[in-house]
Amino acid sequence: MIRLVFLLRRKSEFSRAEFHDYWLHQHAPLVASLSEDLKIFRYVQTHTIDDDASLAAQQARGDMEPHYDGVAELWWESETELTDHLQSDAARAAGSSLLADEAKFIDLPNSPLWFAYEYPQINPSPEHVVARVRSNVVRVFFPLRHQTKISEADARKYWLTHHGPIVRSHGEATGTLCYRQVHRADSPLDAALQSARGTEVESYLGHAEAWIDRGRAPRADEARRAGQAFIEDELNFIDMARSTIWFGKEHVIVDRR
Repeated sequence: MIRLVFLLRRKSEFSRAEFHDYWLHQHAPLVASLSEDLKIFRYVQTHTIDDDASLAAQQARGDMEPHYDGVAELWWESETELTDHLQSDAARAAGSSLLADEAKFIDLPNSPLWFAYEYPQINPSPEHVVARVRSNVVRVFFPLRHQTKISEADARKYWLTHHGPIVRSHGEATGTLCYRQVHRADSPLDAALQSARGTEVESYLGHAEAWIDRGRAPRADEARRAGQAFIEDELNFIDMARSTIWFGKEHVIVDRR
């Protein structure tokens, strides 16, 4: 399974509400109508929400990049299958249609995208946790870049083998229903998508994602200690000034699981 991660900034003429409305009610049906042509396995929109907890998560980590207006994510069964299928006339036509519509409401140069692979850390079975609008669940989205004093390979290894276990150890106290690391795949497919959109923003190493149930009363002292432990360890490998974090609500448009 491979996932396309597309962090979105809206065009300046759109308010956040207008952007979300167009994305959900105009663009999403277009993607759904072309999903067979593109062999999309799953397509989810995560709409950014502004609240005190999201702001606090940023402030606790110091100066960070502004958060994005949302995230579009699409899944395929495999990179090989996707690469082969993208050569078809139907896929090319569908891709052109989607790009033409994206240009109407997305600030494409400032909206990075890349392919990635998932590494589950706290994972329910079946994998059906969704931060729906009318639920107590929120999705935490944390795109990160590593510090330049360490290599990309070492940052990935540290993130996966050292930081992951720390987050897992505090899962119950923080009310975490699901936690995954999603590492950039460094796929040769990235360049074509970025070139077509005129992408100017550097890709991230990947992102951490977690689904938190706000309806569950957390153990306050333990949750506070967990947050401190997370940040103390993040500072060992994450360049906070070139990373960001926010909360969102999900809209599942296509799901063929």
